[in-house]
Amino acid sequence: MILMSKTALVTLDFEEAVAQIDIQIDLMEAKIDAEVFADELRTLRQARESLLTKTYANLTPWQTVRVARHPQRPQTLDYVRMICRDWSELHGDRRFGDDAALITGFARIGSLKCLVVGHHKGRTTEERIKCRFGCANPEGYRKALLKMKLAEKFHLPIVTLIDTPGAYPGVDSEQRGQAEAIAVNLREMSRLRTPIVCIVIGEGGSGGALGIGVGDRIAMLQHSWYSVISPEGCAAILWKKANEQTNNSAAQALALTAESNLKNGLIDAIIPEPNGGAHRDPQATAERLQGWVVDSIRELQRLAPDTLVRLRFDKIRNIGTHNCSSTA
Repeated sequence: MILMSKTALVTLDFEEAVAQIDIQIDLMEAKIDAEVFADELRTLRQARESLLTKTYANLTPWQTVRVARHPQRPQTLDYVRMICRDWSELHGDRRFGDDAALITGFARIGSLKCLVVGHHKGRTTEERIKCRFGCANPEGYRKALLKMKLAEKFHLPIVTLIDTPGAYPGVDSEQRGQAEAIAVNLREMSRLRTPIVCIVIGEGGSGGALGIGVGDRIAMLQHSWYSVISPEGCAAILWKKANEQTNNSAAQALALTAESNLKNGLIDAIIPEPNGGAHRDPQATAERLQGWVVDSIRELQRLAPDTLVRLRFDKIRNIGTHNCSSTA
């Protein structure tokens, strides 16, 4: 694996001060007599880490959305390469075709055999167009469900990695039953007799995320987002325009951060990211994700299938409940 210098990373506007320090560090490290500047390098690195920690500890919801969309943020196939062994990808829904925006395959994560299902946005322009930036067609959701039922047949746990701004809204998708495909997935995933763990690794937008997001345990990476609609979509509906100001307001109102989702009872855990986000240290992020997956599945495998389904159903039914106890 080729490691890029810190200055090769795409810089978000609120990271400019950190980027300037990175440039100084790279220039100083490139000098022939770099050892002469050992003390200065140590001071610069400490200042960088301190500034990075402060910046990422105070992200606004809209900034969190932008981190979740970082072009170098790890995607499903990146995690497959980093934590999966014996990967065997599965294709097609046996009804229409294969969807590149949803990846499915059997693998080992740690010592566990499992099915991995995840959105993939693509890296190159050609791949992104093919994947529609992670927006799946109905055949993608049907493919995912077909493979999930295969995993159930062989008593294998299911791991889903969510990273989509939403399901693809094209005319062809609607004609092939986009809403129906997602609805069927919600129903069938709620009663699969095998453990299901779901992780929002980037964007978790609307029904596109829910189509593979019904599970016994649901987690979010620290700088991901999960909501009924994107901030831009919300801003366009409420204020008839999407700009920096309205996007900020919408992101705040949607309570879409991992912290807000945990507080509201929509997820079970937050997986911490390395300082500065997953894109700065994908391997460390992958190891933390793997640890949570393995621990969660081992806990769920202790439960009988009937108990698993009942607890999952109760979990879903309790989402959005509010206790209005009266003191009168």
